[in-house]
Amino acid sequence: QEQLVESGGGVVQAGDSLRVSCAASGRTFSAGYMGWFRQAPGKEREFVGGISRSGGTIYYADSVKGRFTISRDNAKNTMYLQMNSLKPEDTATYYCAARRTWLPSREISDFSSWGQGTQVTVSS
Repeated sequence: QEQLVESGGGVVQAGDSLRVSCAASGRTFSAGYMGWFRQAPGKEREFVGGISRSGGTIYYADSVKGRFTISRDNAKNTMYLQMNSLKPEDTATYYCAARRTWLPSREISDFSSWGQGTQVTVSS
C-alpha cells in the first residue's frame, strides 16, 4: 500500500498563489497515474487534475484549467499542485491520490491510495 502525505496548504487572499505537495512512500512512485481532488464543506469530492507516470500527459478540471499546474518529480517521489489566481471558490481540502495502473481516470473509486488532505482557504 502506498502512503501519501500532502503539505503546503494555508490561508491566502484571492489572487494569490500557493503550491501544495504530495510525498509518496511504500511502493514505486513512478508506476501509476496520480491525481488531485478537492472537497469543499457540504460538497462532494471532485477531480482537480491528474498526471501520467511520465508527467507527459496532464488533465485538468475545467474550473481550474489555466490557473492550476500539476507536476511530478519521480526522483523525489513527489507530486505538486501549483495554484495561481486563487478564488474563494477554490477553498477546500485538497487530496492527492494514486492508482495502481498507469491508465488515467477522473473517478474517485479508481484511486486506491489517498492522502489525509491539506486545507486551502482563499479569502476574498
